Amino acid sequence: MKSFALRATCVALAAAGALVVGAAFAQDDGVKRVTGTTDAVVVQELRDSFRGSGIAQLDRIDQSELQKLCTQYATKPMPAKIAERLQKAELANVKAPADGKYLGDWKEGEKVAQNGRGMQFTDKADTVNGGNCYACHQLTKSEISFGNIGPSLYNYGKLRGDSPEVVKYTWAKVYDSHSYMACSNMPRFGAAGILTEKQLKDVMALLLDPASPVNQ
Repeated sequence: MKSFALRATCVALAAAGALVVGAAFAQDDGVKRVTGTTDAVVVQELRDSFRGSGIAQLDRIDQSELQKLCTQYATKPMPAKIAERLQKAELANVKAPADGKYLGDWKEGEKVAQNGRGMQFTDKADTVNGGNCYACHQLTKSEISFGNIGPSLYNYGKLRGDSPEVVKYTWAKVYDSHSYMACSNMPRFGAAGILTEKQLKDVMALLLDPASPVNQ
């Protein structure tokens, strides 16, 4: 998935794809038989079923090599060698902060984490994107509503510390989640251009700064 804000669209795309693929099977005495539908046919059906609007264009249907492989192995384990190759390539593309400083302002990071706006067809191109972190993770003790698609990040820094290794790992994970899990559902906030370098630093501070509510 290219954008956290496209989950609803992706669900629709998946549903459309499921309908097309479902049509490719004929029931005969309880046995499913493939009638020859190819990936190209499914993709074309998706393109014919949707239209670009605003900043959301049909190029979002296009898959990278990694996305194609993750689709291929969606229902079966991906071979370790393939996963390692993909992760190594993604990690190599992670860009460290230009000034070498990884942590920004946790207060600003909390605003980013709570903001789910951005990259939707109704947004203007200059809309400031959010991270929508609370949709998938618990971050603070006081938060009473949060998603559980991802693990709890409460006490993230308190439990892990702030060694150079932890800081660089955390940066890489937020910048490009596929660098440590080939088919992660987490958005590639840096690699996909969802968040700016400053926003990434602020989110890092939210996770690692001892004064952050995450670590209370």
